[in-house]
Amino acid sequence: MAIKALTWMTRIFDGPVYCYHEIVHNEWVVRAFERVGVVFVNDISEVPEGAPVMLSAHGSAPEVVAAAGDRAAVVIDAVCPLVTKVHHEVKTMARKGFDIIYIGHEGHDEAVGTIAEAPEAITLVEPEDGLANFDPENEDKVALVAQTTLGLYEWQEVMAEASERYPELKTARKSDLCYATTNRQEAVNQLSDQCDLILVVGSHNSSNTQALVRVSHENGVAAHRIDSAADIDQAWLEGVSTVGVTAGASAPDHLVQEVIDRLNPAQGFELWRSTEEEEYFPLPPQLRAFVTTLQLMVEAGVTTSTPGQASWLERDREWTATEALEMISS
Repeated sequence: MAIKALTWMTRIFDGPVYCYHEIVHNEWVVRAFERVGVVFVNDISEVPEGAPVMLSAHGSAPEVVAAAGDRAAVVIDAVCPLVTKVHHEVKTMARKGFDIIYIGHEGHDEAVGTIAEAPEAITLVEPEDGLANFDPENEDKVALVAQTTLGLYEWQEVMAEASERYPELKTARKSDLCYATTNRQEAVNQLSDQCDLILVVGSHNSSNTQALVRVSHENGVAAHRIDSAADIDQAWLEGVSTVGVTAGASAPDHLVQEVIDRLNPAQGFELWRSTEEEEYFPLPPQLRAFVTTLQLMVEAGVTTSTPGQASWLERDREWTATEALEMISS
């Protein structure tokens, strides 16, 4: 959704389009957008007044959203709906007087934005540290939420510790972890039974990519994160009969295919299916309004729409991020 939304921004508005933080944590994707004039900033003050701005998929602090609205002519928030869910949970629990455990990674864009929703009520807990630094005022009013891109085992370990220590622990009715990351983690669990080595395509600052490497290591299988096929060290492949290849949630498909081509497996490759993802997140509401207006203008100025013809927005469900990236890369 976020990649498609930023692609639309580059088509609708005269450049440059500004984006607060990297739209997704993938270096190739960011560079592709930079090549078509997108400027990524880490502070809204870097955006010229009146410029169009997109806020990244990882979610932004309330003061950032407000500052963008004051400064920019148009603001499109491409926050992932699953991150929005966690923001809502944090605000609700804080209003009810809970001390909140937030399992996440210090400095990650998503963690920064979430904590800013209720900084006085929330404590960041690194997964590997457990609850050593958490000291609630009232042990009967403790809540727990998590960064959506964590490894499943990271969540479970802290959850178990918190549940034992605080019997009245409040949690979301549905896990905060993103289905796109947990599905990939389960796929790595399955690949671990079949492979001697697992290569994970994704960027160093992608939390869910790093989680896939850790899952493989937890299963006793060697794994390496790579940005692209160029990062493969031939020494990794010595004595290896079967290699598993997977990717972080925001890694473009062509990078995975290039890794397979680089490996050039003697017996070909098998496409491993763990589950089917059918979830669909529509474009942000304000961007949908712009796209609808643009289509109406085109139809009015160029041709009469054909009865039964699907609108651009109706076709958005079938339009993939891969196709969007191909559009800006061609």
